[in-house]
Amino acid sequence: MLKKVPNPIDRHVGSRVRMRRMLAGVSQEKLGDALGLTFQQVQKYEKGSNRISASRLQQIAKMLDVPVSFFFDGAPTGDMPTGGFSDAASSAYVSDFMSSSEGVQLTKAFVRIKSPKVRRRIVDLVESLAEEDAGNT
Repeated sequence: MLKKVPNPIDRHVGSRVRMRRMLAGVSQEKLGDALGLTFQQVQKYEKGSNRISASRLQQIAKMLDVPVSFFFDGAPTGDMPTGGFSDAASSAYVSDFMSSSEGVQLTKAFVRIKSPKVRRRIVDLVESLAEEDAGNT
């Protein structure tokens, strides 16, 4: 029996819910309680394995203080070419990173740095480390 693969748009919307929830510092349990759901249901929404209804998405948007359209920013359109490089492919890894706890922690810490010079040095450091790591594989 074949495993059902989540729709790419459902996965995208779910990852945006996760990213916003984490940036807001809200746990899956707390969001679930506010929506009258279990944290497991919130997990399924965030993975895209369960679709979020329009009314539920509106509730989530209100709770996380974003417009509903936020969840569709950068969503796949279905009419993009399947091969080659595209903005959607590059935004997918950004979305995945921002949905991770490390991504949220790094982003929160980075935006607290006021000095543009220090920020630039951090970007240079990370790029240097990434190049070094790529050379070791």
